[in-house]
Amino acid sequence: MKNYTLLSLCLALLLGAPTASAQTLLRHGSDDFRIGVAGYSYRRFTIDQTLEYLHKADVKYMSIKDFHLPYDSTAEQMEDFKRKLAEAGVDGYILGPIYMRSEAEVDRAFEYVRRYGHTLFIGVPNYELLPYMEQKVKEYDIRVAIHNHGPDNLPFPDAADIMGRIGNMDARIGICLDLGHTVRYGGDCVKDILAYRDRIFDIHFKDVTGNTRAGSTCEMGRGIMDYIPILRALREIGYTGVCSLEFEKDENAPDPGIRESLGYFRAMADAVK
Repeated sequence: MKNYTLLSLCLALLLGAPTASAQTLLRHGSDDFRIGVAGYSYRRFTIDQTLEYLHKADVKYMSIKDFHLPYDSTAEQMEDFKRKLAEAGVDGYILGPIYMRSEAEVDRAFEYVRRYGHTLFIGVPNYELLPYMEQKVKEYDIRVAIHNHGPDNLPFPDAADIMGRIGNMDARIGICLDLGHTVRYGGDCVKDILAYRDRIFDIHFKDVTGNTRAGSTCEMGRGIMDYIPILRALREIGYTGVCSLEFEKDENAPDPGIRESLGYFRAMADAVK
């Protein structure tokens, strides 16, 4: 047995195979996650500027906001936009958040998403519009991920509120879970991830300075959020959606904070198994 082990080690060294003593990383743990950036983070920048920033940060996924692609864009303009993203190596994987305060705005949202060719968007409907939105989900076969906004006096403060209202609705209506707003509302991200795993379609991540409404976005690692249990929970449920950094801070110069936050998230995902 000892001779066999020695032979195996010699062959491994000769063939260049990794050994237990080689301090090299064959695969990053962060490769388990599709890491993106929410388009809202670059709200003061053109799409060309945004794509340049994403290229430098090695980001392949972005959610698309209407200031980059207006709601009245034609199918031809949308194709041009998609071509621009493809040439930059970026997947505009989801549209929104799209706020819907009337039936006309619900109609506009679904037509916008259909015209783009997607089957999922982030939505924030008024509560009374949920039944009408569900009709559109069935009509268009388009999924909606409802975004929670914590204590900011908007509909759907947390995942429990979302599920309490959509739990008996079409399963194509789910959650865009904003982890920072969850903490600002005093919630438990891990509990929500585990409880609502089947209805979480998208995730916005960030760090925040406090667990009250006064808490605000900050560079990841500088705030109060512990991402070790969050990442373990995401691994436990086998989450395959995109994790998008939504960085509201420094709207006129967000890129340094975005880069720092992405680096922190990737390093944590590498370390947490």
